[in-house]
Amino acid sequence: MAVPKRKTSKRKKRARNTHKKAPAINIQACPKCGAQKRPHRVCPECGFYAGEQRVTKKDS
Repeated sequence: MAVPKRKTSKRKKRARNTHKKAPAINIQACPKCGAQKRPHRVCPECGFYAGEQRVTKKDS
């Protein structure tokens, strides 16, 4: 079984892991109200998705 001869330094470890990061979150405008929302999700402001009212809007 292979065993490392030396401890991997922080610099070497971080250089190897630089490409491992979370992808950027896509944001788009809601076609109904113009609020910012994530794609393929119900709009949190108006409750519309795919041109239909899916969720009733909560009054604060």
